[in-house]
Amino acid sequence: MTQPLTGKVALVAGGTRGAGRGIAVQLGAAGATVYVTGRTTRSEKSEMNRPETIEETAEQVTAAGGVGIPVRVDHLVPDEVRDLVERIDAEQGALHVLVNDIWGTTAVEWQKAVWESDLENGLHTLRLAVDTHAITSHFALPLLIKSPGGLVVEVTDGTDEYNSVNYRNSFFYDLAKGAVSRMAFALAHEVAPHGATAVLLTPGWLRSEFMLGEFGVTEENWRDATKFQPHFAISESPAYVGRAVAALAADPDVARWNGRSLSSGQLARVYGFTDLDGSRPDAWRYMVEVQDPGKPADTTGYR
Repeated sequence: MTQPLTGKVALVAGGTRGAGRGIAVQLGAAGATVYVTGRTTRSEKSEMNRPETIEETAEQVTAAGGVGIPVRVDHLVPDEVRDLVERIDAEQGALHVLVNDIWGTTAVEWQKAVWESDLENGLHTLRLAVDTHAITSHFALPLLIKSPGGLVVEVTDGTDEYNSVNYRNSFFYDLAKGAVSRMAFALAHEVAPHGATAVLLTPGWLRSEFMLGEFGVTEENWRDATKFQPHFAISESPAYVGRAVAALAADPDVARWNGRSLSSGQLARVYGFTDLDGSRPDAWRYMVEVQDPGKPADTTGYR
């Protein structure tokens, strides 16, 4: 296998599970050295109280062909993020890819107006979803821009086009995702003069560990969940968005995407990668054309 990212160093901030894990592993498959951060280790769990750990992700990175390095970091604590970046600089001397995928909230209140929401939980969600990204960028970007061609990926839920006309579930969730979108826009303006690129990237309906658990299925038999939710047929594995990031990181002309809102399905058509099953699900086009209008589930032409 070709490994176009051999010699490259990536930081996947929020790589314990879900999209972050998928991205870290696929960067490893492309040959990168990947620092995987999060709050859940084999000896300590975060408030999410999930079983996945950063050590597991790092081991999967290494097994895929890269070098995985787990580092426990609370990205709300500036000193911890500063220490992380100083360690990367000391050990590697460079940072080529920064993926901000930090989320970590456990208290999303679906379909709640701002006055119906628990204020403390809502503000904590914003801190976890927005402050963490800003803190990480503040410390990591000075190292990243030292090497020409650096890439910053802000991971969100929904494309700019979709989110601009759709209310996303609740006041605080909508605000959190909108803020990350604008963050990618701002970073694109700030890093471009240094030869770097910043993009916004969204997976589609992600078969994260949590989502599979909610439906009582595994990655091997996930299609069984379509009996309960037919539109789950458009879902994608975390590897799919991971391959999107790996393709961007390996593209010598990645600057053409600077400031753009992108999706895994969109980039699959451009770069030619597939999901684990060989398909190319295009979830956000499916949402607009099939699911949101209330049509029967049919992924023909969408994967």
